[in-house]
Amino acid sequence: MMFFAPQFRRFFALLCLALAMAVGVSADTIYLKSGRKVTASHVVQENGQVSYETAAGRTSFSASIVDHVVRDDSSDGIPSDRAANVTLAPPSAPVTTPSAAVRGGSIDTSLLARLESEASANPTPTAVARVVAAESAAAQFEISVGDYDRAMDHYNTGLRFDSASVDLLLAAAYLHLRKSEYTAAADLLERARRDHSDSAEVAKLSGWAYYGLNRVGDAVTQWKHAMEIKPDEDTRRALEKAERDAREESEYREGETVHFRLKYNGTAAPELARDVLKTLESEYDEISTALNYVPPEPIGVILYTNQAFMDITQAPNWSGALNDGRIRVPVEGLSSMNAELARVLKHELTHSFVGQKTGGRCPVWLQEGLAQFMEGKRSRTNAATLIRAQEQHMELSLSSYETSWLNLPKDDALKAYAWSLAVVETIVTVNGMDDMGRILDHLAAGSSAEDALHAVLRENYSDVLQSTAQFLRSAYR
Repeated sequence: MMFFAPQFRRFFALLCLALAMAVGVSADTIYLKSGRKVTASHVVQENGQVSYETAAGRTSFSASIVDHVVRDDSSDGIPSDRAANVTLAPPSAPVTTPSAAVRGGSIDTSLLARLESEASANPTPTAVARVVAAESAAAQFEISVGDYDRAMDHYNTGLRFDSASVDLLLAAAYLHLRKSEYTAAADLLERARRDHSDSAEVAKLSGWAYYGLNRVGDAVTQWKHAMEIKPDEDTRRALEKAERDAREESEYREGETVHFRLKYNGTAAPELARDVLKTLESEYDEISTALNYVPPEPIGVILYTNQAFMDITQAPNWSGALNDGRIRVPVEGLSSMNAELARVLKHELTHSFVGQKTGGRCPVWLQEGLAQFMEGKRSRTNAATLIRAQEQHMELSLSSYETSWLNLPKDDALKAYAWSLAVVETIVTVNGMDDMGRILDHLAAGSSAEDALHAVLRENYSDVLQSTAQFLRSAYR
């Protein structure tokens, strides 16, 4: 069993807070006059100071640099619209005590440079500990403002001085996992396992890395090891899901291209498998260009019989395919590509791009609207119904479409799909795909969906629905 010193227990506890806030847990947002914003919890304004909790600990700065604070009283984040999906939970243990490297709502880069210089000139344990603590605090601050790339730079600097630190290895690996960079995460976790083979945290994240790389058997091994050391509900659900996949896929055939790793039921025709890969590759560049994003790893694709699809995904009966990180499609009865299957593949591939680009923060209405738009659907057939609903105030707010649709009755799901397509079609047609890409960038940085729309379009949810109705009247009169 691995034990952490008291300061590292606090380090991981605060890391979990920061990463949880970065992926959608309720938190307040402090908007600074400089244009930056800080996602935090327990924000208190008193005596000319604003204090708050982030991964860098309890921090405060002068209220004079604050523009305003937006409170979030909700208790739920934005779950992805995925059946049988399980939560990627952060490590449950390290993080440094608050550091002077973060103060006044910014990072003291001169202090970081001085500590790095001192540790490089004389790498005593004390000097190394100081630079690692400062870089960790800086990384956690960048996480709190949604800048994962800068956070990773700080973790990498810390690892340069202490390459065997399990705390830094776990923190950096977790960030890679959040960005779907599974190979990089697996490499860091392999280093961590050399000295900490009895760590449940290392085994748990290793399972996620291997599952993301479509190495389901290795994921099962790691999650079983984590459950032996320190059982928890997230790992149990992940293990059960991976074991179902492993049993079903044990005799599946395989195919691979540059961007995809395919597994398919032995009853499926090899010609169909080749057509699927060819079709996906033909759509990859178009979606990548439209969304200005390239997934860092090959995307997993599974072709099922109809019954196996329902058994494995546990999807509602109105679902024709599913994407929970891997594209899962029932193809029973097909021997070659047809227009409907090509449409489904492009729809699900769009989900892969959007989910990875936003770090899983994209609301369901935008995910589904974009997937429909990219597959070629438009609102002509539903325009009159949607306009009539809007005129009679029967439309739902977009906020009600942010979370999972999997429990919706079929008719309600169809209405949700229709509104989502109409809103996305309006945004792309009126403002262009570049603005849609900027909306996704804001989501990736931690903005709420409505804040992202306002930042790019200067419209809130109500405005967007009004604009959508106006567009539908004009385009499909």
